[in-house]
Amino acid sequence: MRPATRESTEPVFDGRLGFGTTPAVLVVDFVRSYITPGEPLFAPDVIGAIEATAPLLTAARRARVPVIYTRVQYQAEGRDGGVFVQKIPLLRSFVAGAPCGEIVHALAPREGDVVITKQYASAFFGTTLAPMLTAQGVDTLILTGCSTSGCVRATAVDGCQHGFRVMVPRECVADRARGPHDANLFDIDAKYGDVIDREVAVDWLGLLEGMRRLP
Repeated sequence: MRPATRESTEPVFDGRLGFGTTPAVLVVDFVRSYITPGEPLFAPDVIGAIEATAPLLTAARRARVPVIYTRVQYQAEGRDGGVFVQKIPLLRSFVAGAPCGEIVHALAPREGDVVITKQYASAFFGTTLAPMLTAQGVDTLILTGCSTSGCVRATAVDGCQHGFRVMVPRECVADRARGPHDANLFDIDAKYGDVIDREVAVDWLGLLEGMRRLP
């Protein structure tokens, strides 16, 4: 006899988190190495994601929403990079002062923005990001950057595990190849956050700006 089953209309995956009330924008590793032809990490799709992110940052700053950047940086020879550097030897080039690790000029941090240096994929691992967000009462993380299959996905997973509503504007993330980009957006949307159109995030930030201007 087959065991009885309970019929349910609840989705197995793809539940919606939606925006909370207090957001921050996180810009993950939009550095020159990804947009410089001839560099090992050059990824043409990242150029479009950077262009798409600029209006989002403008909307965030108008709404007085925190903007936080990450970049990867190691000591000489990647001595503080552990097995991650052993697995990806080219990371050893991301040392202090190396042009490849500089944040792209088009999205340069402004006064009041925070820049976090990390050594591993997730923006949360080994950094002060989680307590900083918690101290500011942030409940929603608008996540941009690259690469989708690497640091963006790792950050989305950790963001979910730290209790943040992770929102990923699809136009504002990119990867070195389309296949892993699409596959990881699929997984993020199914399990860890909401993948949304950029304009949805921009419009929501606009509403937040209007609310904050009310007397």
